[in-house]
Amino acid sequence: MSERPSLEEFTAAARAWLAERYPVAAADTGKRRFVWGEGSDEIRVFAEPDPSSEADAVDAIRAWRAGLWEAGYGWITGPTEYGGAGLPAAYQRAFEQVSRQFDVPGDASLTIGLGMIAPTILQHGTEEQKQRYLPALYRGEKIACQLFSEPGAGSDLASISTRAVRDGDVWRISGQKVWTSGAHLSDIGEIICRTSPEPRHKNLTAFLVDMHAPGVTVRPLRQMTGGAAFNEVFLDDVVVPDTDRLGEVGEGWTIAITTLANERNSLGSSSFGGVGILSTDRLAGLVRHQGLDDDPAVRQQFGEVVSHLRAARYVNEVVGAQARAGRPPGAEIGLSKIALSDNLRRLGDFVSELLGPEVAADTGEWGTYAWSSLVLGAPGFRLGGGTDEILKNTVAQRVLGLPRPS
Repeated sequence: MSERPSLEEFTAAARAWLAERYPVAAADTGKRRFVWGEGSDEIRVFAEPDPSSEADAVDAIRAWRAGLWEAGYGWITGPTEYGGAGLPAAYQRAFEQVSRQFDVPGDASLTIGLGMIAPTILQHGTEEQKQRYLPALYRGEKIACQLFSEPGAGSDLASISTRAVRDGDVWRISGQKVWTSGAHLSDIGEIICRTSPEPRHKNLTAFLVDMHAPGVTVRPLRQMTGGAAFNEVFLDDVVVPDTDRLGEVGEGWTIAITTLANERNSLGSSSFGGVGILSTDRLAGLVRHQGLDDDPAVRQQFGEVVSHLRAARYVNEVVGAQARAGRPPGAEIGLSKIALSDNLRRLGDFVSELLGPEVAADTGEWGTYAWSSLVLGAPGFRLGGGTDEILKNTVAQRVLGLPRPS
């Protein structure tokens, strides 16, 4: 795109491109968005597809991204020197709006890579790293994961024990990471390692590690929902070239903060509607199905839940407006993630009261036992992207300016 098209020209061209390749989405064919008892009643906080379905979906997503890249839609706002189109954010929003009118594969398996890792590389990577990784990530050739949490250091990231030792032009990494989303699909991982005995926050260094390198072992973690959306990753003397060090030695804490801010932005952006896994239509349908729509106490509880969901959406709109104005996410982004985990808990409590024993015993009735996945999965969201307690401390100290405890 050597000359910038008008937004109307861009949107028309994008719609034509999509129409040639993908069918119109069901919601755009005049069908109702939600009808109680129709279609799948699956409700999940964390995506837990079976391996076969997941492999098929990843192939489709890679093909989707390759097509987008070829047509100039792969990184609409990205710098042209790294393959982006260099267009304003309004063009990206216009494309997303148009693409929702078609049944496209989407970017589900690329959320971490495109939402967290790529922005971190763009901000902190060397020129060679940007040229090597950014086009590959946006083109769908490479999938990325984040290797931060450890069995003994989740929220207290500065206490990690995975070590990287310099050996000439390479580093040797040994340790264990845990709760790693998408590690089994990933080609590269952004990892934070301890590299010196320096004081906390000054002893960490970030790297980009080849997830297919000798010494990397990925194992699924079984959750109480019954699924395995996360992995544990073992690193046994994994060799990483110094050219894949992300940032300077000892600056890993700064790199991690950038990635976590992007993560909280990605997580919190779905605060309304509970990570997109449900809608107020479905919630209202459950109330009616249980015959409680005339119960004043239930109606008040329903109103409170919906009010909190909408309040979270408005917070996200403020964050979105700041991003469109060119302001990167700051500590206040933690509010969106806190709102999300609070809303998931609130939703879980509400549907548990509505369903009673039906949320724990599968009677085969559509739209009832399916909510158990939300009830069991919601607590996990309090941990992802930093625990709620850590984020509240961060907001208190860095946004409100409150003093640290002595």
